[in-house]
Amino acid sequence: MPRRGIWILIGVLFIPFGVVGAVALAAVAISGSVLQTQQASLTPGTVPAAYATLIEAAGAACPQMSAPLLAAQLYQESAFDPKAVSPAGAEGIAQFLPGTWPNWSSPQDGDGKQDIWNPADAIPAAARYDCALAQQVSKIAGDQINNMLAAYNAGPGAVEAAGGVPAIAETQNYVKNIRILEQAFAAPAGTVATSDVAVRAIAFAYDRLGTPYLWGGTGTAADNGEFDCSGLTQAAYGSVGVTIPRVAADQWYAGPHVPRAQLMPGDLVFFAYNVNDPSTIHHVGIYVGGGAMIDAPHTGASIRFDPIDTFGGYIGAVRPYAQVPTWPIGQPTPSVSASATP
Repeated sequence: MPRRGIWILIGVLFIPFGVVGAVALAAVAISGSVLQTQQASLTPGTVPAAYATLIEAAGAACPQMSAPLLAAQLYQESAFDPKAVSPAGAEGIAQFLPGTWPNWSSPQDGDGKQDIWNPADAIPAAARYDCALAQQVSKIAGDQINNMLAAYNAGPGAVEAAGGVPAIAETQNYVKNIRILEQAFAAPAGTVATSDVAVRAIAFAYDRLGTPYLWGGTGTAADNGEFDCSGLTQAAYGSVGVTIPRVAADQWYAGPHVPRAQLMPGDLVFFAYNVNDPSTIHHVGIYVGGGAMIDAPHTGASIRFDPIDTFGGYIGAVRPYAQVPTWPIGQPTPSVSASATP
């Protein structure tokens, strides 16, 4: 079928959902509007509920810091894993070396212990260290937040010597990732930028309607062209040059979060066992308008249209970045952040 007929057919198929023509109308509305985000607070559901209050409080530690920025940094460092250990021996959710930890730690949870493995101690310590670094590199030209993050990763000496973010690939990717990921954690304060590739991503998924579900499938020849839910969404956006991670729980951070009232065709919609814990996300689909999505639902089914309210545990939606982080995220790597001294 010619691509121009896709939207007409989608409208017809939506009759059971009572939304004839919704996709076509929404697709016309796709444009390049400006992304607006509120950096002061977190989007609910973007961090594990147990850490949200800690991150909000620590995110106010200094003018260069914010809760979304700190959340993005912790996700980059450890993917919120309080037991993470890097090859260099950095430990915990904020990836401090044990020898450096006492310089920044302070008992925060009332137990009198300075525990590198306890997020209640480690999250405020990370913010204190960030703010100390921001002060140390405040006289250096360039973006103060980028310089602060670079100092966390490479050490303040490297930033001072370079006069800004040093020409170290790991550090440059670290800064880039966090500044992009910051958008995924920030509560929207306006209209989230729409995507100019969304219609083509939907067309990719549409062309695979009726394809059997395959757990772990990514559509390769070895998979007989079959997909699971996140394999389909990854391939759909990959077909238009946007790289998103492999699994649904990671795709949750592949763009800014969109309020349900602002859903547009091409947004990724997510479902979790616990809507307060993004690590429990188990399903993702591509929104097509009118309350419906294209998804690969489960073993024994095929890629199809489903109302998003078919699946319990709707946790939210993401509009994939035009500019994407370097994936994978949250796999601890050696970093001077774990070994720098005050």
